[in-house]
Amino acid sequence: MSGFFLKELAARINLKLTVNIFEPRDFSRTGPPGCNMCAGVVSEELVQTLAAEGINLPEMVVQRGIDTYFLHTSGLEPVDIAIPDVGMRIATVYRGGGPRLSPEGVQWSSFDGFLLELAKSKGVNHIPQRVTGLSWHKDRPRVSCKGHADEDYDLVIGAMGVNSASLKLFEELGFSYQAPPVSKGYLSEIYLGVEKTRKYFGMGSMHIFLLEIPGLKFAALIPKTENITVCLLGEDINREIVQQFFAAPEVRACFPPDWDGIGDVCRCMPKLNLGLAKNPYGNRVVMVGDCAISRLYKDGIGAAYITAKAAAVTAVFLGVHRDDFHNYYRPVVQRMDRDNHVGEMIFYITTFYQRLSLLRMGMVRMIAMEKRVSPQSRDMSRVLWDTFTGSAPYWEIFLRCFHPRFVYRLVTSTLYSLPRYLRGRMKNLQEKKGQVA
Repeated sequence: MSGFFLKELAARINLKLTVNIFEPRDFSRTGPPGCNMCAGVVSEELVQTLAAEGINLPEMVVQRGIDTYFLHTSGLEPVDIAIPDVGMRIATVYRGGGPRLSPEGVQWSSFDGFLLELAKSKGVNHIPQRVTGLSWHKDRPRVSCKGHADEDYDLVIGAMGVNSASLKLFEELGFSYQAPPVSKGYLSEIYLGVEKTRKYFGMGSMHIFLLEIPGLKFAALIPKTENITVCLLGEDINREIVQQFFAAPEVRACFPPDWDGIGDVCRCMPKLNLGLAKNPYGNRVVMVGDCAISRLYKDGIGAAYITAKAAAVTAVFLGVHRDDFHNYYRPVVQRMDRDNHVGEMIFYITTFYQRLSLLRMGMVRMIAMEKRVSPQSRDMSRVLWDTFTGSAPYWEIFLRCFHPRFVYRLVTSTLYSLPRYLRGRMKNLQEKKGQVA
């Protein structure tokens, strides 16, 4: 996105810029060669923002529009949460050419490939090579890559994920950059075909899971055209957590009865950005997207858009000195960082709902009761929708949780759930006594 914004903004003030993008991936290829290791969820807010920039996502790029999700919690029936507002839909996309082992004749296009072609249409030069070296020549950064002459630049923008080996080049460039803290997640693509995907997952629904699995913050099943994207986020997801997730009855119930498990699918365990990088800018160099900061556990594409545009605005209208990025770019990433700290508190609270069945019962009951009121009054539904889709800042979600109406409804729903909870506890104790006897 940085190249697009640089050319677009420069044109407004008649500034002639030569912009080169070094991108070795072929986004038309399926599997790892074209993959950016991302679940591919785009909020409606970002879709509308891109449209305002003149970037309209074609139908071939958008896999599916999501306007409902089902919340699954351990031991309880799932509840559906409809879109709280007509402007809050989300879209699913593929960052690359699609999963490994995709059937021939697929009917979709890459989101990243679309953006790359868009930048090229603005006059950006695409160099399909990997950068092999970064150094300084006098006061300008020099870029080296195989098959291309070394070249000095007025500005170098690092726009890669936290899984990229190129991060090391920037850490060694001498402006004290350190990659952001990371955790490990899990992504996989399960092929079901068009008919089964529609039958079992509907036309516009995704599934969110808050399960009693230690280390798992939350998980999602995201339907695409022919595949289901599985996304597990938490504290260093490992093979045991993945196996527990797929073995959970709440997960098995979503798939066809004859589904035989994970099978041979396209999957990876990528690093996940958990915070702000140290010194993400310097003289004539700036980092954007995941390698600088992302929104905690969600909306990495939206964070890339925000940081890419902020970096381009700084470079075109202010300058490329470290002080210029400090004055304009730094406040942008700091706001995102502060919001992520609020997000940490929200996900800390969700761990109590994952572990304590009484709290889960109260939450589920509150969601069910909200179906009787207007969409504007569905407080818990809006909080959960925004938390898991990235449709609102974390600080806004956090404040809504302390609204008197929200607190009253949640406490009341939890108290009404208490008799059911106690009956369940008594039943479990009786069953344990019977096993002992």
